[in-house]
Amino acid sequence: MAELLTFHQLTGVHQLLDQVAERQRRDFGHIVSDVKPDGTLITACDRWSDSAIVDGLASLAPGEGVLSEEGSKQLPKTEAYWVVDPLDGTTNFAAGIPYWAISVARCIDGRPVEAFLEIPSLHQRIVAIRGKGAWRNGKPLTPQTRLAADSACVSLCSRAIRVLQRRPDQPFPGKIRLLGVASLNLLSVAMGQTMAALEATPKIWDLAAAWLVLSELECPLHWLAADPACLQPGMDLAEADFPVLAATSQEQLQRLMPWGTALLRP
Repeated sequence: MAELLTFHQLTGVHQLLDQVAERQRRDFGHIVSDVKPDGTLITACDRWSDSAIVDGLASLAPGEGVLSEEGSKQLPKTEAYWVVDPLDGTTNFAAGIPYWAISVARCIDGRPVEAFLEIPSLHQRIVAIRGKGAWRNGKPLTPQTRLAADSACVSLCSRAIRVLQRRPDQPFPGKIRLLGVASLNLLSVAMGQTMAALEATPKIWDLAAAWLVLSELECPLHWLAADPACLQPGMDLAEADFPVLAATSQEQLQRLMPWGTALLRP
């Protein structure tokens, strides 16, 4: 049975993230982007970061599969596997907006057990381990510090904006923020920066790491359609979306639920 990473392996993951984050900071502001077949942007830094992370993980955890936004999008058949977004927020990165993330999660039996979210421009790293908690730059994060922030903001993705048109007679219950980075939209709830986040079309690589951080900090999640915990090995997830509503409390989740429901209306 697969176990949590050893101290040596954890150290290796941190060193790998240090290397990739430093390269991304150097490249920021000096990048030309291309358009992928699905219409999203990609840069040479995306490709380099993906290769560096995938190769690094193969060395640190031989035999464990890797699903990556820029590589194989089939759910690995190994008991333990990695889900990687080497540069989440390419549009921000390419446009010179200094807010993007590296998202890496290790899953066992379909659920994340270790998560690493790097925000290179802020020199911040959030780590979560199932059943043990979450940390930012080595300092523990707790539900209490999250709730104490008492934010009035709600993070939406660009595609979630349509809920405003679907409930035109209802005032939106929060100050809207669009960060442009799916993983960090969700992470903002766990950090207490927002009281909720609504994501319309996140892919598994967008949410795997943030999912564990939210769970460890007791943030309720409601999957509005497919549940990523029910995936089967070998599935092609290239086109699979997992719309989700995350909140700081059950009360806030219920308050935003009508907007989540409206998101799925045709």
